[in-house]
Amino acid sequence: MKRFILAATLLAGGLAGLAQAADKAEDAQLRAAIAGSHRSSTNVARDTWRHPYETLTFFGIKPNMTVVELTPGGGWYTEILAPYLRDNGKLIAAGAPIDPAKPSAFKKKLDANPAVFGKVVPGVFDAPTTYDFAAPGSVDMVVTFRNLHNWISKGGDEALKGVFKAAYTSLKPGGVLGIEEHRLPEATPQDAKTSSGYVHESYVIRMAESVGFKLAAKSEINANPKDKADHKGGVWALPPTLANRDQDREKYQAIGESDRMTLKFVKP
Repeated sequence: MKRFILAATLLAGGLAGLAQAADKAEDAQLRAAIAGSHRSSTNVARDTWRHPYETLTFFGIKPNMTVVELTPGGGWYTEILAPYLRDNGKLIAAGAPIDPAKPSAFKKKLDANPAVFGKVVPGVFDAPTTYDFAAPGSVDMVVTFRNLHNWISKGGDEALKGVFKAAYTSLKPGGVLGIEEHRLPEATPQDAKTSSGYVHESYVIRMAESVGFKLAAKSEINANPKDKADHKGGVWALPPTLANRDQDREKYQAIGESDRMTLKFVKP
């Protein structure tokens, strides 16, 4: 019996050690992607505000996952996700349909560096009408960064629900929806078009849960208590946009980038 207990203990210890080694390897891969020379210096300068390592590890990303990035914009996170998932996983960049005659700046960015972006799979996503980015039950994680206000401005509650429903359908059971969005103080009214660019955290949670998601965790990784979300011109008054140009420029630079919610939802 003692030999059996000893063997079981050694086995458990060995498995734990293997798991720790795997986690360290994944950490190293993610850190390498963030430190990669392919990233633009402008994007790297924003790491101090966007906390990519902490955000992605909070979501629970692994290098063998199939991950959908909804509306990648200029590709800030794509620069990190593409090399991290290239060898053992898959990245689906879900955006507006590509016009071969007029490729977007994002498409040009991918085409210019096939060694990094050559395995990125395009997915068609144009809320609130088109959600053709992945087969049902085929995805491990869906992520999106500072996009919810744009979808709400196009179609209100139903548009956001449509996005969340599409994400839910695409995910495997246990799959994760990771969200980062500009956060509006709960005491400040949110207009139907989210014209300030800020959104109530409680509203986002309610909309996600209404389609079946369960809130797994909240993080203050991307919080900024200096941001009161009361700027002329909304969130775009802050860096990096500085939409008001020289008007109160020093004040906005002192605030820094926006206060952001970081939410992790799970499909049961």
